[in-house]
Amino acid sequence: MGRVHARAARLAGATIAGVAGSRPEKARQAGLGPAKVFSSADELIESGEIDLVHICTPNHLHAPLALKALSAGLAVICEKPLAMDAATATLMAGRAAEAGLVATVPFVYRFHAMVREARQRIARGDVGRVSLIQGSYLQDWLLRPDDDNWRVDPELGGPSRTFADIGSHWCDLAEFVTADRIVSVCAQTAVVQPARANTSAVVTEDVATVQFRTASGAIGALVTSQVSPGRKNRLLLEISGTEASLAFDQEQPELLWLGHRTGSRALMRDPEILSEAALPYSPLPAGHAQGYHDCFDAFVADTYAALRGERREGLPVFEDGARAAAICEAVLASARTGRWTEC
Repeated sequence: MGRVHARAARLAGATIAGVAGSRPEKARQAGLGPAKVFSSADELIESGEIDLVHICTPNHLHAPLALKALSAGLAVICEKPLAMDAATATLMAGRAAEAGLVATVPFVYRFHAMVREARQRIARGDVGRVSLIQGSYLQDWLLRPDDDNWRVDPELGGPSRTFADIGSHWCDLAEFVTADRIVSVCAQTAVVQPARANTSAVVTEDVATVQFRTASGAIGALVTSQVSPGRKNRLLLEISGTEASLAFDQEQPELLWLGHRTGSRALMRDPEILSEAALPYSPLPAGHAQGYHDCFDAFVADTYAALRGERREGLPVFEDGARAAAICEAVLASARTGRWTEC
């Protein structure tokens, strides 16, 4: 992810002034060009040579490094989850707000043009009153017992894996598109592979299912999995209202499905017909596909614009990261107790 961040930063006009890794040789191997290699992240943050730090480390390091950077007066882009628990994530959001510093989280699916189109259509009332929000985020990269990763270790990845890693993206997207908040959840989690190549006893979930209610009274359901064969990054969000439905599939990001009682159609990303809200995120002519890199580039560009004092609509900040952490904590509590849990 460091290379993805660095590419986007350069495209936004930034200079990669320095890089730090778990060891200096790891930092040199990162392939970030002529950037200065610091002996540690602490040295980089305290160097006085940077104005924004990208934190792309394992999860357990997000909070200490981000808090140190904020204390040093630096802007921050920090991968999610912000912290290993909701209270620390809330603390981080508060520190950023108190200091008046730019601090953002890569909920980059917000930056698909067709997501912005969906959000605009719901805001102007095209679907009527939202009644149902449902979908999934499915992967297969941890399908087999010999698949393993540091995220499986709760000491490094945190108490939640699948939901914190990808369910957080879905919930952020659902709340962003509908401008409605999930207020209570009823969840189940399961470990499908009880042992992995380097982990003798897996305790973090492979799959999670969540029912939820929103502040407006809509109900919903979400399925997340990192063990669904053939699914790579299948994030599907479908929203039904009293007048129409719409659906976005991240693996087919050029399309937005629109459904009515009298029929349905797929709207193609075309700058000639998109709303004003979607146009800034649709720089290419219709038929020239945009994807994940474009979203990430737009997210970083908007973060750097905020650093220059410009306001960009929909930029995900630490408050949004803390929100995701609160939902995740409620999901784990509900799965543990078998009860509806507020978030």
